[in-house]
Amino acid sequence: MSVRLLCIGECMIEMAPQHDGRYAMGYAGDTFNTAWYARRAAGPGIEVAYLTAIGDDAASQGLEAFIRAAGITPELTVRPDRTIGLYLITLSQGERSFSYWRDSSAARTLADELDDLPGVGPGDMVSFSGITLAILPAAGRDRLLAAVTRARARGARVAFDPNIRPLLWPDAAAMRASIMQAAALSDIVLPSFEDEAAAFGDATPAATADRYAGAGAAMVVVKNGPGPVHLREGGTTAQIVPPPAPRVVDTTAAGDSFNARVLVGLLRGEPPADATAAACALAGRVIGERGALAPV
Repeated sequence: MSVRLLCIGECMIEMAPQHDGRYAMGYAGDTFNTAWYARRAAGPGIEVAYLTAIGDDAASQGLEAFIRAAGITPELTVRPDRTIGLYLITLSQGERSFSYWRDSSAARTLADELDDLPGVGPGDMVSFSGITLAILPAAGRDRLLAAVTRARARGARVAFDPNIRPLLWPDAAAMRASIMQAAALSDIVLPSFEDEAAAFGDATPAATADRYAGAGAAMVVVKNGPGPVHLREGGTTAQIVPPPAPRVVDTTAAGDSFNARVLVGLLRGEPPADATAAACALAGRVIGERGALAPV
């Protein structure tokens, strides 16, 4: 009997720089990247599904075909008057920056008629991010969080990556309030310390873990770039030191792939420290390749 990992958010057209200066087109987005890496890491006992909204144009149909070809179950709402967003990656010494075209993307409507999360029951897992929240209107955020709350009440576990992107929010106060509201509904929180320090003023990864644990999260896994990952589960803490990355080419999706391996490990019943160590190793391989979806 399989369990379901349902990831929720936006998948866009990705334009990624290549060695010769040209760009390659693909599909990516933070929670979709997590679904994609989870599908590759998961065995036959874990079904990976992706919930979003798309248009009915060629780009959207290409995305649906890509999702299916990856072995991911699509949970799609089709909006005939919209299409999917697009982003372009710029690289400088392995670090990435992004330019976005997503203001009218179909994914912004993914929660408009959402009542219950499809196919999610006891023992399953739901994963979403701060970007998922940020692209939705206030009413859509409320509907999504209500659906997540109902799924959790039925016995599903909830995983949340704050993935803080201030430019997507109207102001910092609204961003912080929504992030903490979602964290309070979650069993597992997967923040990145650099983002948390900038947004919340946390002095250390331990402070980030304490804040989310105080909101109600049973497990907090604080990513810290090449530094040690701070794992807090209940009243216990651990530091997991990532192995040195063989090379750094493109850090796109490092955190998304990390999340995927942690969640798959937890669904398999791995000890959290083991799942985190495996996630560090995977992220280290991902940053050695170009683009969000690396052949690792």
